[in-house]
Amino acid sequence: MEEEVQRAAISVEEAPAAEPDGQQEGDSGTLNSESEEQHSGPDETEHTPGVSDDDVIIAEAVTEPAAADNSYAALKAIIEAAIYITDEPLSAEQIAAAIEQPIEEVTAILSALVAEYSAPDRGLSVREIAGGYKMATKPEHHESIRRFVKRLQPPLKLSLAALETLAVVAYKQPITAPEIMEVRGVQGAGVLKTLLDRKLIAAAGRKDVLGKPIMYKTTREFLIQFGLNSLTELPTLKEFEDLGRLALSDSENDTESAPVTSAEPAKSEGQMELMPATTGGSPAPFADADEPVRKADA
Repeated sequence: MEEEVQRAAISVEEAPAAEPDGQQEGDSGTLNSESEEQHSGPDETEHTPGVSDDDVIIAEAVTEPAAADNSYAALKAIIEAAIYITDEPLSAEQIAAAIEQPIEEVTAILSALVAEYSAPDRGLSVREIAGGYKMATKPEHHESIRRFVKRLQPPLKLSLAALETLAVVAYKQPITAPEIMEVRGVQGAGVLKTLLDRKLIAAAGRKDVLGKPIMYKTTREFLIQFGLNSLTELPTLKEFEDLGRLALSDSENDTESAPVTSAEPAKSEGQMELMPATTGGSPAPFADADEPVRKADA
């Protein structure tokens, strides 16, 4: 009996302790479910693999300014090139009208170019001269540039015959002297010697025909002088024909638009027309040029 009473007491004491264990399990289950919900929330959002939200925000912020920077750089390069190729100073108004941009933006770019070219590591300068902008060498380098220019070779000058011969060689190479003469219709030995001396053409072997004449071709100097990278950049014959038609149409338009002037000069008011007179004192018409002049009757 005593043993049964003790067992009952022990069971009563252990019964309340079982409830906190069950409650703890319930609480832990609730916490686990909440944590699962928290983890499941962000997973539902779609993401590009390997790209974070910060990267997306930065990319969106940089896209539009990059396009603006490219347009500004292109406009700046165009204005710089325009100043470089012109001999006379260009005003900001002229540049703005030519490229169809606001005068304020053009003025700002010109000021930036003046500041950039004033750096000591630049050999050129953009200066404001006579109300315009012009690119020139810096004054402190004039003596060195003058000595350099004196040592340069004189500019290449060719006669019309030399240009014709050079064009024939360029388009028909390798070509012999008789073949050149056949195309041009005149002798060209002296012209060929000039082109050889200028190193614009060179010998390209001998043609395997009777007499084995020398063949000629253009040289690297030819490409340099005419600003070509290769012979494939030469204008085609079709392009020459188009240029010829354009030049012909322009000349016809100029002829039509020119004012028609009379071959006979206008007579001023009060001016009298002089007529040869006969012995009788009466005016007579001019003699015909094809007929001999008859003497007046006595």
